[in-house]
Amino acid sequence: MRVKRTEIILKADCRRVILKSFAVSNDDRIRKIIDRILSLTDNEAVKLYQNVLAEFKDRHADIEDFFRMRFAEMKRFIPADRSCGEVRALLIGAHFTHEYSIEAAALFNPAIVWHSDQSGLPAGSKRFILSLRATGEGHISSLTFRTGIIDKESKIAMDEPGSRLTTGQILPETVYERSIFEDQAKKSGLHNEQSKEILARLNERFSGSELAAIVKTMNEPQSKYNDAMEPLLALCPDEYQLTFNSGNEISERVIFPVTASESNGIEDARFARFEDGPAVSYFATYTAYDGHHIRVKLLETNDFLNFKSSLLYGPAVNNKGIALFPKKINGKYAMLARQDNESNFIMFSDDLYYWRDKTIIQSPVYPWEFIQLGNCGSPLETDAGWLVFSHGVGAMRKYSIGAFLLDRDDPTKLIGRTTDPLLAPNMTEREGYVPNVVYSCGAIIHGSEVILPYAMSDSATSIARIDLNDLLRSMKNGT
Repeated sequence: MRVKRTEIILKADCRRVILKSFAVSNDDRIRKIIDRILSLTDNEAVKLYQNVLAEFKDRHADIEDFFRMRFAEMKRFIPADRSCGEVRALLIGAHFTHEYSIEAAALFNPAIVWHSDQSGLPAGSKRFILSLRATGEGHISSLTFRTGIIDKESKIAMDEPGSRLTTGQILPETVYERSIFEDQAKKSGLHNEQSKEILARLNERFSGSELAAIVKTMNEPQSKYNDAMEPLLALCPDEYQLTFNSGNEISERVIFPVTASESNGIEDARFARFEDGPAVSYFATYTAYDGHHIRVKLLETNDFLNFKSSLLYGPAVNNKGIALFPKKINGKYAMLARQDNESNFIMFSDDLYYWRDKTIIQSPVYPWEFIQLGNCGSPLETDAGWLVFSHGVGAMRKYSIGAFLLDRDDPTKLIGRTTDPLLAPNMTEREGYVPNVVYSCGAIIHGSEVILPYAMSDSATSIARIDLNDLLRSMKNGT
C-alpha cells in the first residue's frame, strides 16, 4: 500500500502573535504601575504612547480597542481623586497587555474539511479549510486555520496565511454576583480558607473568563489553591460564543482558550462537515485542558465566523479522541470514542450533547497497535463503508496511522482493517517535540484519492495522498 507524501510542510512561525491580557497577580503592584503612568507629564505620556503604537500597531488590526478593553478592566485600581485622559487610559491598557506567539513551539494535529465557498474555481478543483493545533509559551494550545485548493489531479496548493491575527470577540458572558456565587459555594460545601482567598480577588460582578484568569495566575504545581480551584470552576457553565469580523481572513482567526476548563489548551479538534438533509454545519470535538484535568467539548459553526463552544457530557464522555460521524445514522447522532484507553468504541445518541451508551468495535491486534488504538478523525463515507483512519501505538511509544472500515448501515460492525501501518514516522519525521509520532485529526476524499494531513512528532504538519481504491482493497476482513 503506497502512501504518497507531498512536499508540503507547515512549520511553526513565531511571528504569528495575538494580543493577550498581561496579568499582574499583586494588587499593590497594579496600583504602583498605574501610579507611575499617571505621574507622567502630558508630553511624556503622548511620546511614550506614540512609541508603543509605532512598534506594535502594524502587527495587530484592533490594538487600540484591546487597550481600551484592558483599561476598562484596570480602571477600578485608579484612585477616585486622580484624573485619567484618553492617552493615559490607552497607556494603562498597553501596560497590561502583551503579545503571545501562538505557534512558538509547534503547529500540528491537523483536520481538513471542504470549504463552504467553492466559487470561482476551475472544474475539478475544490477549496478546503485546514485546522491546526498551535502551541506556544507554557504549552498552551489554540486552534488556528489555513486554506488551500486541491485541483482535479489532486495537486495541493496552500494559500499564504494572513499576518494580523485576531482572537475575535466573545459574546456577552454570564456575569455572576460574587455574593451569590459565594453562597452557592457554601451550599456546595466548597467554602474554605483557600476558596475565600480566590473569591476575594474577584470583582463584585465577574465572568467565567475573569475567574479563569485569576486561577491562571495562582495555578502553580505546589499551590495551596489547587484543591479549591476545580470545584469552584465547576460551578461556572462551560460554554461561550465567539464571533470574528468578516474582514479577517480565515487564517487570521484564532480560537484561544476562553473558559477555565480549557485554560491550558484547546487540543486536537476533529472537524466534521455535518449534513442533516439540506442543512450543512461544521462540528469539531476537542479536548479542553486546564493543566490538571480534561473535558470533551464541541465547537459548532456554519461559516467559520461565528462559533459556539459547549460541553459534552454523560457517562460515555470520559476520554480524549471523540469523533463525530458527518451525518446521522438511522436517525441518531453517532460518534467514535476510546473508553478504556486502548480500544475503539462507537456511541449513538438522540442528543448531540449527551452520550450514555457505547459499544466496542475494535481492539489492538497487531504489534504496531499493542499499546493503544484511537481514531484519526471523523469517518469518511464510501460505497464500501465508513472509512476511519486510526492511530496505533507500539513499542517505544511509536505512533503510526492505519485504517479500518465499518458497515455503512450498521457501523457497529467492523468489516475491514489494515494489518500494517499506512504511515509511520520516517527518518525526517521522527524528530520533534514528541519523537516517533505521526498523527491526524481528519481527512477528506477528493475524487479517487484520500487527502490525509498529518502531524510530524508534535512539531510540524504535512499532507499525504492515498489511492482510495487501493486502500479499500488492502484491508482484510475485520477481526
